Amino acid sequence: TFLLHGLLDTLVGRKIRQKLGGQLRFAISGGAPLPPAISQVFIGLGVNIVQGYGLTESSPVISVDTLEHNIPASIGLPLHGVEVKIGDKQELLARGPNIMQGYWKNPQATEAIIDQDGWLHTGDQARIDDAGFIYIIGRLKEIIVLANGEKVPPADMEAAITEDPVFEQCLVLGEQRAYLSALVVLEPTAWQTVAKQQGFDLSNPNVLQQEAVKNVLLERIQEHICHFPGYANIRQVTLTLEPWNVENGLLTPTMKLKRQQICQFLQQDINDMYVGH
Repeated sequence: TFLLHGLLDTLVGRKIRQKLGGQLRFAISGGAPLPPAISQVFIGLGVNIVQGYGLTESSPVISVDTLEHNIPASIGLPLHGVEVKIGDKQELLARGPNIMQGYWKNPQATEAIIDQDGWLHTGDQARIDDAGFIYIIGRLKEIIVLANGEKVPPADMEAAITEDPVFEQCLVLGEQRAYLSALVVLEPTAWQTVAKQQGFDLSNPNVLQQEAVKNVLLERIQEHICHFPGYANIRQVTLTLEPWNVENGLLTPTMKLKRQQICQFLQQDINDMYVGH
C-alpha cells in the first residue's frame, strides 16, 4: 500500500499540488454539501480539504472538520463557544455568540428561526455521533410527500444524481404525485460524449425529447439513486441544455435552486411528465 501511494503521489498527486501553487496547506469547502467521494479523492492526492457548515444567520460558520480530525461524510465539530443539539424532527439547532440578533426590522421572521432560548433552527436534519461530529441527513423544508404518503428528500437525491458529470443541475419533483420525476440540465461536453457513444443524432434539435435518449439517461440516474428506498424511483425526466443561473432568475445569489421559479419556467414540461396521473 505504501509503495502504491508513493507511486500515485509521484505520477499524479505531486503534479496536481504544483498546479495549485505548490504551497497549498489545506482548503475549506462550504456553501453546498461536499460529496465524500470527492473529498476522499483530494485527500488521497495530498490536498487536504475540510468541510465547514453554517448559515448566513450564524455569521456564517457553525461547525468544521479539522486537519487532525477530518471525516469526509461529516460537517465536523462545533466551533469553540458554539452549542449544538438535535431538536424536533431531527432538526439541527445551534446557539452561541455567532448567532445573529435578528433580521432587520422583521421580528416575525426572527421569532420563526430563533426560539426564546436563543437556539437557531437551521432547517437541516442531522445526527451527532458519540464524538460530537455532526452529519447532515436531510432538509426539513424540502421534503416531498408523494400521493401515497411516502416522504422523499429531494436535495439528497439531486446531490446523488449530479455526481454524474453528465448531469450539471437537477430538480426532483413529486409533491402529492403518484411518482417522482426530474428536471435535468445536461453538461454539454459530457452529453455529447454519451450521445456519440449511444449513436444519438446531435443534429436533431429535438433529440432530448426522444424516448430512447430519456431511457438511457434515466438508467444513469437510477444508478446514482439505487441506495434510496424503492418508492424514490424517478420515472420521468425532462432534459435541457439551458442552465439555471442567477441571470435568468433561477438561482439565488448563493447558487441555490429557486424551485418555484424553475417549476414555473418549465411548467408545461412538468405537466407533460404527469399526463394521465
